[in-house]
Amino acid sequence: MTEKTTLGAGCFWGVEAAFRKIKGVVSTAVGYSGGRLKNPTYDDVCTDQTGHAEVVQVEYDPSRVAYDQLLDLFWQLHDPTTPNGQGPDIGTQYRSAIFYHTPEQKSAAEASKERLRKSGRYQRPIVTEITPAAECYRAEEYHQQYFDKRGIAGHKFW
Repeated sequence: MTEKTTLGAGCFWGVEAAFRKIKGVVSTAVGYSGGRLKNPTYDDVCTDQTGHAEVVQVEYDPSRVAYDQLLDLFWQLHDPTTPNGQGPDIGTQYRSAIFYHTPEQKSAAEASKERLRKSGRYQRPIVTEITPAAECYRAEEYHQQYFDKRGIAGHKFW
């Protein structure tokens, strides 16, 4: 049996590529979650007016990869102290967010965030939101597996 997690860590292209390489991840899809508009397009989300975050929805086999391992990668892939942006990408769609699907995921996400806070890795506060999973609208097909389709080498973490 598989489970899902939905994570926002900036631009979804590289985040998806990283999760696709994890043993136990069954599938990934990039999309938009946490906003007000039904069926948003990329152009809608880029207006910074819909409230959606760019996310990766990860389907995984918990017997092969633990949720905490997925959270560990999530924290490595972005700066969770930067509100509404990552690197050159600025806007609420690039915010750090964990959308939990179960009470167990909520508890694990909160504990993971607290461990990171206590670690002293960051001097600034961690601004990652932890909220219930909302409708996740699949992004346009050209965004799916973007790096793979273009033969782009990955981020330093993959």
